[in-house]
Amino acid sequence: MDGNGRWAKQRHMPRTVGHAKGSAGVRDLVKACADQGVRYLTLFAFSTENWGRPSDEVSTLMGLFIQYLEKEMKAMQAEGVRLQVLGDISAFPEELQQRIHAAQNATVHNHTITLNVAANYGGRWDIVHAVQQWAQAHPGASAQQLTEQDLAQHLSTAGMPEVDLLIRTGGESRISNFLLWQVAYAELYFCDVLWPDFDVQQLNQAFAWFAGRERRFGAVPAV
Repeated sequence: MDGNGRWAKQRHMPRTVGHAKGSAGVRDLVKACADQGVRYLTLFAFSTENWGRPSDEVSTLMGLFIQYLEKEMKAMQAEGVRLQVLGDISAFPEELQQRIHAAQNATVHNHTITLNVAANYGGRWDIVHAVQQWAQAHPGASAQQLTEQDLAQHLSTAGMPEVDLLIRTGGESRISNFLLWQVAYAELYFCDVLWPDFDVQQLNQAFAWFAGRERRFGAVPAV
């Protein structure tokens, strides 16, 4: 979800206003995904590298996360949204950690769509953490025994399908440490629209582009 800061700068506003505007449209996008039959949606909200941003911006992002959990719980329950947070939340303020745990527990039985929020997340962290978890589960085992299937079971997305479509807004054409393992065969959609302006119409354009892709997964084209 890239471009919040630039969106605000274009309007001569603080970057934090852009983050607030960016979070405001999430509900409509989650509902639109659910209506289209999407079963898993992952939003990259806060990366492991984002701690390097100004402290007031980081504090605002933490506050917005708390506000989102406060405001959206009823809507998530009504729409059947299951919330899961991917990443190391132990670095977050205690209040935020508690709210995350409460929201995850409260929505655990919802099945319409799973909303993954990647927070204090990095793709490299995810892979290293998975290897560590596997090693703890198999003390004394040789790394030669580790398979792709074994590692996948210890990723933060264990039990979920691999990514079909990755959308990046804001005009950048890179993955930026997002779900590195899981996007191995994803279709990559880069658009110039800044995240606060990415609405359901923009989402449908991405879906239409995806529908036109021929996904071969390393095989030869269909005859």
